[in-house]
Amino acid sequence: MRTIVHRHLGKVVAGAAIAVAGTAVMVGITLPGSAGADDSGGGNGAGQTSQQAGQGQDQAQGAPQPGVVEEAPAEGDKGKGRDPLTGDETERVEKLALDRQLFRSSENVEGDKGPQRITVDLAEPDESELDDPNAPRRAEVSFYDYKDDSLVTKTVNLDTGKVEGTDTQHGVQPPLSRTETVEAAQLLIADRLGAGLKADFKDATGKELTSPDQLLLNSMVYRANAGTPAALADCGKHRCLRLFVKAKNGPWIDSRDLVVDLSARKIAKVG
Repeated sequence: MRTIVHRHLGKVVAGAAIAVAGTAVMVGITLPGSAGADDSGGGNGAGQTSQQAGQGQDQAQGAPQPGVVEEAPAEGDKGKGRDPLTGDETERVEKLALDRQLFRSSENVEGDKGPQRITVDLAEPDESELDDPNAPRRAEVSFYDYKDDSLVTKTVNLDTGKVEGTDTQHGVQPPLSRTETVEAAQLLIADRLGAGLKADFKDATGKELTSPDQLLLNSMVYRANAGTPAALADCGKHRCLRLFVKAKNGPWIDSRDLVVDLSARKIAKVG
């Protein structure tokens, strides 16, 4: 990847073509510390809590703290029919879908407890409900579990608050979330194979590349094929991607020859 400045213009032109060809949506990158909280799909997996009556008096007397109980998430603003999910509905359905068992048994892209939230979408109605104006609203919440590389999709009835179905699949790779793209960029910057990217960034901007928040990124799922190097043979089972990199207020930088395996947290070169 490393080139001198006058050759770097060719990489900028190549990067412009990537911007047109890429199918993923460009996202503004924030620091990974804050991004993980945005996309975790439920955080610590627990609902709101309330204290038993008399706690303050017990504390004053040095009594043991009472236990806490979970409350159902508030319904908030609700849509009707085939209206898009409201912000309140999206927040509520994430909490309903992320039960304790899933939270405790899974990992997100950063290796923390709880699966990686991917999407929350309004579910299609059942065939028998197509002409029913009072059909219940349902949402589908998808998570990626990095502990066993599985895609978990839960269907939640917004009217009753119940999870009506759970589907778990392996070898299925949905579009990447913003948090996953950020984490991939962080891994690449820290890896020795990211040296060329950092050198090209320095040539283009005059600054050192130290953080994903200096970049705008596209990402695309990468799957192993007949010509894939052995180091990337598990891509497709693993969560792998290519990054398409643009300096903020600067040019595109060609990084197509690098693949990030998020499941293994490794970088490999192709081509």
